[in-house]
Amino acid sequence: MKIGIIIGSTRPGRLGSSVGKWVLDEALAHGGAEFELIELADYDLELLNDPTVPGAANREYADPKVRTWGQKIDELDGFVFVTPEYNHSVPAAMKNAFDSIYPEWGSKALGLVAYGADGGVRAVEHWRTIAANAHLIAVRPQVSLGLFTDFAESGLAPLERRTGELAGVLDAVIALSGKLRG
Repeated sequence: MKIGIIIGSTRPGRLGSSVGKWVLDEALAHGGAEFELIELADYDLELLNDPTVPGAANREYADPKVRTWGQKIDELDGFVFVTPEYNHSVPAAMKNAFDSIYPEWGSKALGLVAYGADGGVRAVEHWRTIAANAHLIAVRPQVSLGLFTDFAESGLAPLERRTGELAGVLDAVIALSGKLRG
């Protein structure tokens, strides 16, 4: 079973990369699945511009970058989105990447690790609604990292309890991914 840890910000200097590395390190120590860190920025996706609706494209997207993105998502059995909260919602680049493909998301598990001034909780709630439309099933546990409580001048410095919270997310994603895969 393979779980993708997707860093949903493409902003230069993004905090998501350090959060994603922390999630990956904890996931590797946790075990129970194979984990892969995926930087959305590496896919350089353009704004949704395919004339065919992704749900009707049968994975035959016009843009080769989107086809590559879709193939990567298809390889995975579940996901952990590392998402910032931008303006009380999800990051535009990640929403665009999500909307650019469709069947690749279906019947898979999703865990959410968010960060923002208020822990990214509004982005998490939006992702739960967005994911459901593509039959991507969000687990209940989540991690909400506060910019003023879980980061220091040197970077990510999660509160001690965050490791346990992340273990709960990983447990739920692994368990649900296994059930959905079976």
